[in-house]
Amino acid sequence: MTASKTNGGKTNGGKTNGGRRPLRMLWLQSGGCGGCTLSLLGAEGPDLLTAFEAANIEVLWHPSLSELSGRGVIELLERIAAGEEPLDILCLEGSVMRGPNGTGKFHIMAGTDRPVMDWVEALAKKARYVIAVGSCAAFGGITAAGSNEVDACGLSYDGRKPGGLLGADFRSAAGLPVINVAGCPIHPGWLTETLHQIAAGRFTTRDMDEWERPLAYTVHLVHHGCARNEFYEFKASAEKLCDLGCMMENLGCKGTQARADCNIRPWNGSGSCIDGGYPCINCTAPVFEEPGHVFTETPKISGIPIGLPTDMPKAWFVALASLSKAATPKRLKENAVADHFRQPPVDKQKKR
Repeated sequence: MTASKTNGGKTNGGKTNGGRRPLRMLWLQSGGCGGCTLSLLGAEGPDLLTAFEAANIEVLWHPSLSELSGRGVIELLERIAAGEEPLDILCLEGSVMRGPNGTGKFHIMAGTDRPVMDWVEALAKKARYVIAVGSCAAFGGITAAGSNEVDACGLSYDGRKPGGLLGADFRSAAGLPVINVAGCPIHPGWLTETLHQIAAGRFTTRDMDEWERPLAYTVHLVHHGCARNEFYEFKASAEKLCDLGCMMENLGCKGTQARADCNIRPWNGSGSCIDGGYPCINCTAPVFEEPGHVFTETPKISGIPIGLPTDMPKAWFVALASLSKAATPKRLKENAVADHFRQPPVDKQKKR
């Protein structure tokens, strides 16, 4: 990682990677749990600091990674906001808290009398790229759930509504809208891959989906690579969380709708929510925190799940599901409602 070190609050301005000026990144946290940073710190292959160094990124300040604190941080922010120091990438983790009554005083920057939302807005105007790290920063997320007393929102969305803090028409100095690396939390690779694309000058609007999320991970569905796909194909469904079967029919799993590569690019090389025995709650989507029902329940009409695959006609799904259930192997029926595999696959051509 280049130059998180400071001298009197001023960065060293060194050049790396063949003399190119490092990309200068500033990271702020607002209304949230810090879980995206925690996930990011677990990056492997490469680790986080190696990923930053490879992308020639200079971390000006991050609340968990930087030594600089107190007045030194405020002076850094003031210089950037005044245009005295360049800012290439502004990352915000956590939702913007606008309350009470639009004043932002629920969240004041320590050491100042200025709301964090004002700092974010001022710095975003100076940044070449603005990245919302996590679903809170992108759409409001968990912090905006329920009655949303703190008036939480994302940088350019308030739930599904365009707007947020910066407005739907916001464009950074590079001409891009806010890049929404959504997730709760994000996978480390979703962010580091985006940063590397930016560093290579290869990130454009063509690399974003309809919610301005990087297509590098939202071109996939969570369903892709799911270890329970054979159960899904035969509609052999789990009945409780510890069961091995598909969790879509009864336990609220939205893996066939959720846009992410969680089961292709698992956390720490081996894990995902589904692998951990919990249904996908579609945490990369706006308003995932308000499903209108318990996360582990599947709403149904006349016994048919409401949340069917987004790109498949419902009539076809119902017809195919009926055929699949009729053809379900006994092995899958038994394993689906067990907490460990009871019946392994058998090669019937092999005589015992």
